[in-house]
Amino acid sequence: MSNILHSQVEVPRPDVLSHVAGNIRRLRAAKGLSQDALASAAGVSRRMLVGIESGEANVSLSTLDRLAQALDVSFSHVVRAPDMPDNSRIDTLAWQGEDAHSRATLLGTVPAAREAELWTWSLAPGDRYPAEADAANWHEMLYVVEGVLTVEMDVGTHTIAAGDFLIFSSDRPYVFVNRGTDLLRFVRNVVF
Repeated sequence: MSNILHSQVEVPRPDVLSHVAGNIRRLRAAKGLSQDALASAAGVSRRMLVGIESGEANVSLSTLDRLAQALDVSFSHVVRAPDMPDNSRIDTLAWQGEDAHSRATLLGTVPAAREAELWTWSLAPGDRYPAEADAANWHEMLYVVEGVLTVEMDVGTHTIAAGDFLIFSSDRPYVFVNRGTDLLRFVRNVVF
């Protein structure tokens, strides 16, 4: 099933549904669109849109994509908490299956002009990787799978434990360090 679920699952309602409801209403009003006009532009029924805006409809991720496109905003603007200053730490459950272990969480986004690279990395205990500064508008998106990653930058040091993530602009030198005693594994996206 590809819907964000409500009561079919025996877990608390995902926050994303309340974010979606308020965001869609706010974005639609800002564009001066009626519910009928937005529903038509997104290819959904008015009844579905009313349910989404009230927070009562089960909605698919593809429907949210179509609504975002019709509103001329990114998917992240539809699902993130309205008080988020940017998209670097959205950390919002966007989909949950019937089993609570089946889930998709949107961690964060950055704009990309040309390409995005997906890497898997590992560092042995005590090992380090120094990186030179990238060009302006390059970003790193890191997700630690196992161990603890330390990222040293001239603006400070970040420690990211397994299950956590960091998104940062890589336009200055930085160093990946494994200060632990076990193997460190992480996923790295380079976006430019």
